[in-house]
Amino acid sequence: MSGATVLYDAPGPKARIRNAIIAAIFLAVIVAVVVYVLVVLSDNDQLTGEKWNPFVTGTTWTTYILPGLWGTLKAAFLSIIFAMVLGSVLGIGRLSDHLWVRTLAGLFVEIFRAIPVLILMIFAYYLFADYAVFPSSQLAFAAVVTGLTLYNGSVIAEILRSGINSLPKGQTEASMALGLRKSQMMRIVLLPQAITAMLPALISQMVIALKDSALGYAIGYVEVVRSGIQSASYYGNYLPALVVVAVVMIVINFGLSSLATFIEKTLRRGRRRTDVPHGEDVDLGAMENMPNFGPR
Repeated sequence: MSGATVLYDAPGPKARIRNAIIAAIFLAVIVAVVVYVLVVLSDNDQLTGEKWNPFVTGTTWTTYILPGLWGTLKAAFLSIIFAMVLGSVLGIGRLSDHLWVRTLAGLFVEIFRAIPVLILMIFAYYLFADYAVFPSSQLAFAAVVTGLTLYNGSVIAEILRSGINSLPKGQTEASMALGLRKSQMMRIVLLPQAITAMLPALISQMVIALKDSALGYAIGYVEVVRSGIQSASYYGNYLPALVVVAVVMIVINFGLSSLATFIEKTLRRGRRRTDVPHGEDVDLGAMENMPNFGPR
């Protein structure tokens, strides 16, 4: 039993040799594909220094990349704020004591969570254009924010609902024993704890909103992907432009993911500090000095 793992038995000598051969073949195939791609790109002059020079100058960044990055961050930030508000309303609505409120909130969540974000953006774009809801210069931005808000708000509603349902039943019972109304109990006791517990998942949803903002390219919204393509069409360096855009998005998403991991670890440490101490950590001297109320 000492040579066994949790899921399967440890491989024997023949199995280890076979696994090593398979790994070596797989690695060789990967290296061959990478070399082939690099050779093809080099033959098409895609790896020359001239293709990368525009990104060394500040003009390319101030004209294309940074304005597009600002558009991405602006749409993602505004939509996630609106989505948090919408998700809180819908999440609480799905836990309402009134059947019609639960039904309406549930239908809203299930419908908009099932529709692709791009479809929501396109629908909002043409709806706003037909009824002149926003000026033409802000149509694409409003459509992107609307699509991201509706989709992410529905997802956040489910995150909050599951977070509230995961809380111990004693929280609800204690709130009711104190005479708190349902709205007070939700606002003061349950919702803060649910948001704290679900904070890593909420930050992960921010990462999704940031990435989905690139879908605004389809309706003419100027975000980092579209600005990268515009830069590539001007300088004729599509591959370097897309690589730079990908690196920018990876850095931002990695930063948000790292933030979510840090917050999760911090919350776990905070929960461990509030746990009841083990028997060996109890001050026995203090217990001996406590009055004895037992039977004589």
